[in-house]
Amino acid sequence: MDVPTVKVTERAARRIAQILAGEQAASVLRVAVEGGGCSGFQYRFGVERASAPDDLIIERAGARVVIDPVSLQYLAGSEIDFADELIGAAFKIENPNATASCGCGTSFAL
Repeated sequence: MDVPTVKVTERAARRIAQILAGEQAASVLRVAVEGGGCSGFQYRFGVERASAPDDLIIERAGARVVIDPVSLQYLAGSEIDFADELIGAAFKIENPNATASCGCGTSFAL
């Protein structure tokens, strides 16, 4: 069985590594999908001290990103990027599974 993949861009990996450098050793950035937001689902980002045994672990350029199996179903094939723009800096997810998203970029519909 193929394991779904999620790509982390070099820009996102650099920012994640900067964030994790200020945390305890072995900390990871958890990316999850939750119900809610203005489009039905929303992305959640949070630093945790460790990964769970069934997490997908993505390592790139000193960054460790983990995604739980339920969220991975919604994120399969996605790309996590980091944008630093005039209106603010934020992680962005390009999700091929989303049929619609809101203007803020943090919620989506399937």
